[in-house]
Amino acid sequence: KGKKRLWVRPYLARRQVLSSTLWNDLCLDDFLFQNFTRMSRSDFELLVNKLGPIIIKETTNMRDPIPVTTKLAITLKFLATGDSYRSLMYQFRVSNSCISKFIPTVCRAIGEVLHEFIKCESYECEPIVNWVCLPVKEEKKELPTGPEDWKQVAHDYEAIWNFPHCLGAMDGKHIRIKCPKKAGSHYFNYKKFHSIVLFAVVDAHYRFLYVNVGCQGRISDGGVVAHTSFGRALDENRLSIPSPEPLSGRKKKKRHTFLLQMTPFPLTENILKPYACDLIKGSPKRVCNYRISRARRVVENVFGLLSSVFRIFQRSMEIDVETVKCATLATTYLHNFLRRNKYARQIYTPPGSLDIDDTASNTTIPGTWRQDTNGDSFTPLQKKQEKAPTAAELNRDEFT
Repeated sequence: KGKKRLWVRPYLARRQVLSSTLWNDLCLDDFLFQNFTRMSRSDFELLVNKLGPIIIKETTNMRDPIPVTTKLAITLKFLATGDSYRSLMYQFRVSNSCISKFIPTVCRAIGEVLHEFIKCESYECEPIVNWVCLPVKEEKKELPTGPEDWKQVAHDYEAIWNFPHCLGAMDGKHIRIKCPKKAGSHYFNYKKFHSIVLFAVVDAHYRFLYVNVGCQGRISDGGVVAHTSFGRALDENRLSIPSPEPLSGRKKKKRHTFLLQMTPFPLTENILKPYACDLIKGSPKRVCNYRISRARRVVENVFGLLSSVFRIFQRSMEIDVETVKCATLATTYLHNFLRRNKYARQIYTPPGSLDIDDTASNTTIPGTWRQDTNGDSFTPLQKKQEKAPTAAELNRDEFT
């Protein structure tokens, strides 16, 4: 093995002087800092303090380690723009080989330090990696573990979106990736590109309750939920879902449900989606469809906001699959972290970012995220119809 000509290139060696000047200039302007990092300076410093003990390296006689601030800034810039490692090298004067090593580390560390905002557990089920996130309360940090906590989620949906007995809105999207080495057609989906699937359930406050990332794009869209621990727990009644209760003004007891749009996921007693046929204007079923779609639009806005803020999802990710999973999970952690209080929400989702229902004109005002996304953003799962069980159809009829 030949001897290296240079320990570090002169351009990169001047990092401590020139990069610090750039960073100091950003810190003097709140708007530029928030646009650069997607968060306030106080939230950034909070993350630096939490990440420091995990990602800091030792100082040696040969050289000083890359500061935690620089590592986090590069990672956030990577997630916010999707720039290549080589492009980030010229911006921060850190070698692209070094960036490729610490970005996955920082993304995993973000999950470790923000576990109080989304509680996750992971397990491997070859060739899929599943990540399970359970409900999180706004103020308290402990997890809901029983029916009463799920009832609080349902209460929020009824209070905010006027839809009762709803435990969350769920959907899945394809994340565009480059074909992994020796993967063949394992990740090749129905849209004719390589992808992995991000499946999520969100609450009424636009926060993730459950996230699963890593399902191969070739797997049938109807089998996405079946490959998750959430889907198996739902089928086996292990989610501590509240007992059936009658709707307001009704006598018949009805199950609590999860909402979704016209997707490949089947209609069941615990999964509710709109009627598929054309309906007469003003009919009870059409009104039911409108209410389901309005409540379910929460998850559509979450995916749109995620793609608008973290633009790494707006292009094909030219990195290995494991790094794609780490980066995707890091964005979901950061999303909930930046939705945790009013001040953080105002920066992360300023007024007009999300869809708004205008009751005066009976129309929906599109959120600004719809203007910031493009055709290479999240791709919906394939739609298809299948016969639903009679019990599931009767359960849906109770909402009309």
